[in-house]
Amino acid sequence: MTISAKDPDEIGAIRIEKLELGPFGTNAYIVTCLKTKNSVLVDAPAEPDIIIDKLKNTKPKYILLTHNHMDHIGALAQLRNELKVPLAAHAADAENLVPPPAMLLDDGDTVSVGNLELVVLHTPGHTSGSLCFRVGRYLISGDTIFPGGPGKTGSPAEFNQIIKSITGKIFVLPDDTQIYPGRGDSTVLKKEKDEFAVFASRPYDSHLCGDVLWLST
Repeated sequence: MTISAKDPDEIGAIRIEKLELGPFGTNAYIVTCLKTKNSVLVDAPAEPDIIIDKLKNTKPKYILLTHNHMDHIGALAQLRNELKVPLAAHAADAENLVPPPAMLLDDGDTVSVGNLELVVLHTPGHTSGSLCFRVGRYLISGDTIFPGGPGKTGSPAEFNQIIKSITGKIFVLPDDTQIYPGRGDSTVLKKEKDEFAVFASRPYDSHLCGDVLWLST
């Protein structure tokens, strides 16, 4: 268990708890409004009993998905059955979710959790329906951006798309934005912008895709 962020003096008084779950160490995040105890779960990788235990002192309102890959939804069926709260995802990533999500989210939508407001960013590239969720100075980025590089892509077109998502939707946020990715540690937006600037200053193969790192690709 890791307390990724706890800001009792912010409007809404937020806590973000990171859980590393399953064989891939995929991150799930519990975002809680400390004033109301209302919470939202972002992603459902594995080990649903652990997630439910961590939610027990809160009032879960939604399950939000950053995208529909199996390492992010392995525990989804059990969590939907036990929590009985609405599932929300982008329409482009909803096809394999049965039953379908109760809420379809798109760029610019907001999800209210107590006194908190999560802003939805549609960031296609890793998947067509990839989403990020911004609350205050925190961004839960799924597999769109990690420390040191973008999420994995399967074609040059997808790589170009994820770069467009990152530069157009994420790099416009304040430099001190804390980024919480789908695996591994958090990072700070300014660091990622600086490293991307190095990457962008050099020529790269037009067929580039897959796992890319800003400084070593």
